Amino acid sequence: MKMEGVTAIGVIGNGMIGDSMTVLTTGHGYKTVSVVRDMAKAPAYKAKYDEYYKQMIGHGLLTEEQFQICEKYLTYTDNYAALADCEVIFECITENLDLKHDVYAKIEANCPNVKAICSVSSSYLPDKLGEKMTKYADRVVVTHPFNPAHMVPYFEICTGSKTAPGLAEWVKAFLETLDRKPAILKKPNPGFIGNYLQFALWAAALKLVEDGVCDPKDVDTCLNYSFCPRYTSIGIFDHFDNGGYKLNITTCDSVFPILPRWDGAPEIIREKAASPDAWGARSETKRGFYDWNGVDMAAYAERVNAPYWRFCQWDFPKE
Repeated sequence: MKMEGVTAIGVIGNGMIGDSMTVLTTGHGYKTVSVVRDMAKAPAYKAKYDEYYKQMIGHGLLTEEQFQICEKYLTYTDNYAALADCEVIFECITENLDLKHDVYAKIEANCPNVKAICSVSSSYLPDKLGEKMTKYADRVVVTHPFNPAHMVPYFEICTGSKTAPGLAEWVKAFLETLDRKPAILKKPNPGFIGNYLQFALWAAALKLVEDGVCDPKDVDTCLNYSFCPRYTSIGIFDHFDNGGYKLNITTCDSVFPILPRWDGAPEIIREKAASPDAWGARSETKRGFYDWNGVDMAAYAERVNAPYWRFCQWDFPKE
C-alpha cells in the first residue's frame, strides 16, 4: 500500500544505489523522476534498471507484463524543475560534499512540495549535508541502505540537530511502504549501525590474518559455516539472551582484551591499496586477498544475492 500524500519520488544520481532505488520505487507503484547529469547516459541507466528487473523475472517474482507496468512509472531528466511535484527525494550522488551541497541548493530552488530529502550517504551526517541550506535543512535525513537497495531490505535512518520533529518516524513509515526494514538511530554514529558492526568484524578478521593465526579462506569458511547463517533468522541479542551470560562473561573476559584497537586502516590493508598487483576483484590485475582471475563474476553475483530474493515479494502495480 502506497503512503497517503506521496504522489511522486525523486532520485538524484544513478549508479549502483540510484538505479536500484528506481527499481524499488517503481516496483511499488510510485511515480519516479530520476535526475541525471548527462542525458546521454540515461540509456545505460535504463539498461541497468531493466537488468535488475530481468533478474527478478528470472526468479519468478513478477512477469514481463508486470515489469512493463513498473517501467511506465519511471522518467529520466536532467531538469531539476521536473522534481516540483516530488514529496520524497533520494539523493544518491557520489560522496563529494561540494556536489551534494550543489544538489541541495537546486532542490531548495525547484521542489516546493518536498517533505523529506533522504541521502543515501554512508559518510556524511545530516548536519554536514544541510549546513549550507537556507530553507530545507530541517527536511534532511540520512537513509543509508545496503547494496543493492531494492533487494537488501534494511535501511538505517539518521537525523541531525535541525531535523524536524517526527520526520524520522514519517520517513520510516514511508520506507515500510517500500517493504523495507528501517531502524532509527537515537543519535549519530560513524558507520551508523550496519557498517559499525560490519567493520568491527572486518577489523577482527584482518587481525587474525595479520597475526598469522589463519588464512583469509579460513576466516571465510568460519563465517560461512558457523555463526553467520544463524543471524539470517535470529539476532545477536536473541542468541546471547538465549545462551545466558555466565559463559558469556568468561568469553568476554578472554577475548575482549585482545580485540583489535586500530586508529585507522591497518597496514595489511594499506599495503594492498598501495600495490598495483593487489587492489581487489575489480582492479586491472583482479587480485586482492584472493586471485579473481577466471572467476565467473555472474555466478558470484548470484551467490551475493541468494539470501535476499525472499525479501522481494512485493505487491507490484497492476496498472
